[in-house]
Amino acid sequence: MKKLVATASALQKVCEEQNWQFCFIGGLALQFWGELRLTRDVDLTLLTGFGEEDLFIDILLEKFQARISDAKDFALRNRVVLLMSDDEIGMDVSLGAFPFEESMIRRAEYQEYLPGIKLRICSPEDLIVSKSFAARDKDWFDVNTIVIRQNRLDWNYIFEQLTPLVELKEEPEILTKLEKLKDET
Repeated sequence: MKKLVATASALQKVCEEQNWQFCFIGGLALQFWGELRLTRDVDLTLLTGFGEEDLFIDILLEKFQARISDAKDFALRNRVVLLMSDDEIGMDVSLGAFPFEESMIRRAEYQEYLPGIKLRICSPEDLIVSKSFAARDKDWFDVNTIVIRQNRLDWNYIFEQLTPLVELKEEPEILTKLEKLKDET
């Protein structure tokens, strides 16, 4: 856990030095809002918009080691920069540009992970939206743990953000499953 938080802190420092808008998502956010579970990498969403991604990618690849040989081309094609820390911890930096990502980053807050180390993580609502959209079995398990641990969730916000994403994905059953999970807890 200490190495993971140290890696996240180093990535956060670069983002802050560049005055970038960002937040941690995935396993790190889940450790704060849901149930603790093993996570082996750091996931971050970085607001880049469309058309300026090169600038962000170049700086990240200058500061950190790439996990693959064609990291820049991969990042431009897939909107994710695959990095590796000196401690060999993977860092997945998603290049955000959509309204949901913008909202998620705007709502993110710093939370203390270790004494003296605060990380800027997404809200529990935004984590639920992200994990519901991914809709893998492990994501649904994670959503359930967040719902159980967090007493006050803004369900209107969650469904407001998730609905257009689900429509794009053409998987309305995601909303039905989340509504059922909400009603059962």
